Amino acid sequence: MFNLCIFTMNYKIKIMSVLRLKDLLKEKEVTGKELAATVGVTENAISMIINNKRQPRFELLLQIAETLNVDIRDLFKPSKDTKNETIYVNREGGFIPVGSLKIT
Repeated sequence: MFNLCIFTMNYKIKIMSVLRLKDLLKEKEVTGKELAATVGVTENAISMIINNKRQPRFELLLQIAETLNVDIRDLFKPSKDTKNETIYVNREGGFIPVGSLKIT
């Protein structure tokens, strides 16, 4: 699953998103409509994934990562707090990670 849900007495009390698709679309300057057309799903399906109302299949995650030219791990928020920030360079219309910066 791509959302962490905690259930008590059959009531969902907390949902935490672990996908960072919205951020990646902004970084790559790609719209949800463009992504949807490229990976073969509806714009509504991408919107539901971004808004945590639907979990994508693994195969769709692979297609999204390939379309956005990122490692599949980049689709997810880190599971541990890190003190490093990735540094990106804009090259030929896309952002390329070039290193990291330790935040103290």
